[in-house]
Amino acid sequence: MKNLINASQSFRKILCVCPCCGEIVRVSDLHLQFNGKVAKTWLDDYELGLVSLVDNERLFEEKEGMLRQKSIERGRAKVPTLVKQCLCEDFKQLDYDPYDIKAVMDPVDFVVFDGLNEGKEVRRVTFLTRTPSTILQPVIDSLKKTVDNAKYDWKVVRIYTDGKVEFE
Repeated sequence: MKNLINASQSFRKILCVCPCCGEIVRVSDLHLQFNGKVAKTWLDDYELGLVSLVDNERLFEEKEGMLRQKSIERGRAKVPTLVKQCLCEDFKQLDYDPYDIKAVMDPVDFVVFDGLNEGKEVRRVTFLTRTPSTILQPVIDSLKKTVDNAKYDWKVVRIYTDGKVEFE
């Protein structure tokens, strides 16, 4: 290694005249070129691979948005089937958009906001529950009676990140 450094420093001491412009330059400052065929080295393959990688990354970046959008669409198309597979047999027969079904689990299993996924207007709100246990039956009956008698209210509550709660 010491010999290589000494040789490099010696090249700074050797001066030559440029054949193109006639300027005096150091040999260490020359950018030598060879016009013949040079044997390929592992570094040449590596540099070629880097160029190819950069090109592939650029192409991917150009197509990434489109690929993501297509992937999202494919995933959303599968959701209704997956949700219907998770629902109990009785609920599968109902003609609801699976995106409109929201799990509550107590005292009813699900609430259906019919039309919510279409983004237009919710046409109807439906409570879905499996056959309730004898313990929950009075609660379900009470909930049905409350809805039938229109004894419900609508409130908006805003809960802020600092813990502040505000009722409208």
